Amino acid sequence: MSPAGRRIGLVLGSGSARGWAHIGVIRGLADMGVVPDLVCGCSIGALVGAAYAEGGLDGFEDWVRSLGWQDVLGLVDVSLGGGLIKGDKLMAFFEQHFVDRNFDALPLPFACVATDLANGREVWLREGSVAAAVRASIALPGLFAPVRRDGRLLVDGGLVNPVPVSLARALGADVVVAVDLGSDIVGSALPKAAQSDAPGWGRRLLDSLGFGGGDELPPLPSVLTTSIHIMQTRIARSRLAGEPADVLLAPRLAQLGLMDYHRAAEAIAEGRAVVERMRPAIEYALSQ
Repeated sequence: MSPAGRRIGLVLGSGSARGWAHIGVIRGLADMGVVPDLVCGCSIGALVGAAYAEGGLDGFEDWVRSLGWQDVLGLVDVSLGGGLIKGDKLMAFFEQHFVDRNFDALPLPFACVATDLANGREVWLREGSVAAAVRASIALPGLFAPVRRDGRLLVDGGLVNPVPVSLARALGADVVVAVDLGSDIVGSALPKAAQSDAPGWGRRLLDSLGFGGGDELPPLPSVLTTSIHIMQTRIARSRLAGEPADVLLAPRLAQLGLMDYHRAAEAIAEGRAVVERMRPAIEYALSQ
């Protein structure tokens, strides 16, 4: 749809389980005939973006749609050093089924964002192992253990650039379509996330470890991730004000808790829906 010579960049933002909406966005754009020339991601956006760039989105979608809370718990490898979850099981599954190559071998150009824990600097990951880079980008502090890479200790890129439009521009995108998963979090996220996760895997995980605190308060994973995502939403708004996308897609996902990885069907459906709602804006941006 874009005029010849103009590169389309797709930017997939951070947002934990709400990131399954990225799959629906990609599907919706494809239905419009929009095929990105490059993709950039942060945190869960890096995970989905890597599967897409590698050509494994079909299998990836089948997997996430099949997830129940028991399956999510099965991918959890508990650690009390650096984070509640080491993340090795998740990434081993990812490497085995979808991505086992370096960045320069991907069919579609891809890059993702992490944060240097020592100095707070934004780190753009564009070389070496894709799986290792994604593992660093999703290392949500307190939940996933940090990752050592090239002498640095890296954590979730959402701490500095939750919707990395700037990275897509740097890679040569002329038209940027970005997905912001946090637009409806602040002001409503904690109650809804807590209500959603209360019977979910966050509480089951803590109960299984003997750390359950009853039903008076939200479980620790919900409090931790929601607090971080409120911060990331504020950061995203500031970054997007100075580095705007040509089209900003904001799925309506407040009903989903940030740990609701077993509710992929709802998130994917909303990803498709937001593309349809924004179809005129997308068509206008690509026609310029």
